Amino acid sequence: MKSIIYLTNNKNTLELYRWLKQKVCVHLFSDKLTLDQAVRLNPDLIISYNYRYLISSDVIAYMDGRMINLHCSYLPWNRGADPNFWSFYDHTPKGVTIHQISEKLDRGKILYQKECFFYPENETFATTYCKLHNEMDELLKMHWEDILSGSYELYDQPGSGSYHSSNDLKRIREYVDFQWTDNIQEILGRISERQNDIHTDRRE
Repeated sequence: MKSIIYLTNNKNTLELYRWLKQKVCVHLFSDKLTLDQAVRLNPDLIISYNYRYLISSDVIAYMDGRMINLHCSYLPWNRGADPNFWSFYDHTPKGVTIHQISEKLDRGKILYQKECFFYPENETFATTYCKLHNEMDELLKMHWEDILSGSYELYDQPGSGSYHSSNDLKRIREYVDFQWTDNIQEILGRISERQNDIHTDRRE
C-alpha cells in the first residue's frame, strides 16, 4: 500500500486527511519534519496543507519533486501569508493551487489550479475562506490518482505575481482592526478611509 506524509497545523484540513486515510497509509505531522523522519518513512508523496514550518532543503532534495503544497491562492498571486485577505485588498485573482514544493516559498511548478469568483458585498473573509478550502479539497480529490502516480504535467508560474508576509497584515490591523466575520466590502472601505485620513494628516 502506498504511503504519504501529511503536514498540517490546522484542524480545517483534517477532513481531507480522513479522506486520504481511506486511500493510502497516511502519516500525520504537525511538528517540523526532519530528513531522518522522511527517510525512515520513505513516503510516495508528501502533502503540505496549512503547515506553519518551512520545509528544509535536504527534505526537498530527498523527495525529488514528490512534495506538493495546497495553497489557497491563484498563484503566482498572493504567495506567503493570508492570501485570501490580500486577493481582495489588492484586487488580484482568487482561487486555489496545487504546486510542487521548492526552496523558494510558494514558487514551485503548478500541477493544478482553479480560479474562484466572489462578490465582496455578499461575503465575509470567513465565508470565502471556507469556500476556498472546499474548492481545494475537491481539486485534490478530482486529480488524486494522477497526483499519487505522478501522471500530470507541470507548469511554470507565469509572471512575478505578489507576495505578503504575516507582518504586512499586522501593520494594517494596527490602525483598522476587524473580525474575519465582517463583510469584506465594509472592511475594505474602512481601511481605505483610514488610509486616506493618515495621508491627509501627513500632508498637513
